[in-house]
Amino acid sequence: MPVLETTGVSVRFGGNIALRDVSLTIEPGQVTGLIGPNGAGKTTMFNCVTGMQSVASGRVVLDGRDITGLGPGRRARLGMARTFQRLELFLSLSVRDNIRVAGDIVRANTRTRIDVEAETDRILELAGLADIAGENVAEIPTGRARVVEVARALMTRPKLLLLDEPASGQTEQESERFADLLRELAADGIAVCLVEHDLPLVMSLCSTIHVLDHGTLIASGTAAEVQRSPEVIAAYIGTEAVA
Repeated sequence: MPVLETTGVSVRFGGNIALRDVSLTIEPGQVTGLIGPNGAGKTTMFNCVTGMQSVASGRVVLDGRDITGLGPGRRARLGMARTFQRLELFLSLSVRDNIRVAGDIVRANTRTRIDVEAETDRILELAGLADIAGENVAEIPTGRARVVEVARALMTRPKLLLLDEPASGQTEQESERFADLLRELAADGIAVCLVEHDLPLVMSLCSTIHVLDHGTLIASGTAAEVQRSPEVIAAYIGTEAVA
């Protein structure tokens, strides 16, 4: 069963249609891509999934449960976490404390029993951040700061992890390490959905890719399948195949 399934999701902003009848699935244990040109509706789709944007029509189903009417907090407690296109970190705190604070919130607001210190140490190691754990996040490179945001989301123990342009600002080496992290998370059973403009990263990493254009889902399939789609070629990737 998919971790996430959306059926006929549509969103209107006044007279403008931001999403039109979008139906897609995200499977456990896989990295799924959500790509498309700027303004295609990718972040709006994330907002619908996480409850930050209400839908004009359609349904959002998490683990077989219709969550369309639930707010962001309820959805988060059901196992959903996300990052944002614009970095949202506590700039006055260290890398470690940015991650740790999420564990404190989980422990205070749920029945989850969590050893916050031990879990923080585990995630620092998992994400490759242990070497900069004591540094202030305002002083580290953007590429690594984005990994901090992912690590903080992992402290909530999500079953569905939604990442909005997480590789932005990363060097080639950082991007390779980040891809390895996402593969490891998927291997642990987490469903990862990735909005990203780094097409070589998406094509090499994602089992399934959904493509939006002007709020409409124009293709879904493997990397090879979407690269052969005339609609995707015309709308987004051009005539050159992505390595």
